[in-house]
Amino acid sequence: MNRRVKESKCTDRMGKQGSNSSLKGQSDKEKYEKARLLKNYIHGIRAAYSKDFTSKDITKRQIAVATYLIDKLALRAGNEKDDDEADTVGCCTLKVGNVQCMGANTLRFDFLGKDSIKYENQVEVEAAVYKAIGQFQAGKKEDDDLFDELDTSKLNAHLKGLMPGLTAKVFRTYNASITLDEMLHNDTKEGDVTHKIVTYQKANKQVAIICNHQRSVSKSHQAQVERLEAKTEELKALVDELQKDLDRAKKGKPPLKDSDGKRKKNLTPEMLEKKIAQTNAKIQKLELDKDTKEQLKTVALGTSKINYLDPRISVAWCKRHEVPIEKIFNKSLLAKFAWAMDVDPSFRF
Repeated sequence: MNRRVKESKCTDRMGKQGSNSSLKGQSDKEKYEKARLLKNYIHGIRAAYSKDFTSKDITKRQIAVATYLIDKLALRAGNEKDDDEADTVGCCTLKVGNVQCMGANTLRFDFLGKDSIKYENQVEVEAAVYKAIGQFQAGKKEDDDLFDELDTSKLNAHLKGLMPGLTAKVFRTYNASITLDEMLHNDTKEGDVTHKIVTYQKANKQVAIICNHQRSVSKSHQAQVERLEAKTEELKALVDELQKDLDRAKKGKPPLKDSDGKRKKNLTPEMLEKKIAQTNAKIQKLELDKDTKEQLKTVALGTSKINYLDPRISVAWCKRHEVPIEKIFNKSLLAKFAWAMDVDPSFRF
């Protein structure tokens, strides 16, 4: 299928589904456009908060460090909760005990985030940030607020002064989308659809790691891997058998009987070489599938697709590289992102 046909199908799909979700689609588009707008401000924002790491004003210093963590680690801002909610936190509601200074400008984070998903990360930060965190912790107890001069409303009010409509969540959308866009742009190579999808999944995985989108290993994972391994071994045995037949065919000899003692069809060397190549291609695909399953077994790819990745990045990439969009988006996402289906193939976030 050529690119023009693919684009036409995407456009047709948008026409069929768009009427059902036009308002939600417009809201989604505005969200991603706001994240794209952050590209024009991000360098200035980073320069400004870096300057405030050493501000004498404690509130300014806490805003600067919190913004850095939200930007660099994709932490959620954190909001006040009702008493019956789980003890989850975000950046602004971190307790002293949630962050440990490990030396060498390295911080260790350990807390329950949204939906009670554990966030554990050890990361090297700028020296000024490391020093400031130590200052914020000084003289406090484990369950005291790390950012005691800060809350989400103060932080977001400050951010809106840097860019119209900017909130902590926009950083998360921006960093997720820009990561996907850059990795797909830099890493996609010529090849078949299977290899291109592996490239997409690796980029999606990196976004999921940044956003701490985890999942437990499914109960069926090991069985699925074992089935792939068994099929791979079966095909490797077939290649060995075909190779023996090829060697005999080149000498003008008939093939040996199969495992059931039946005589096999006489094939030319060219036909046997073609079958060997086809079987090796199947083996390679199975091994790619197995490796991908192992790499993604504890990573939830769907959350970032639904909430943080501009769908136009994926649609444009599919058009540029002739990958069926159905390989990337399920039916639900195709309906949700109908508004993005007519994007130009040259679109970059």
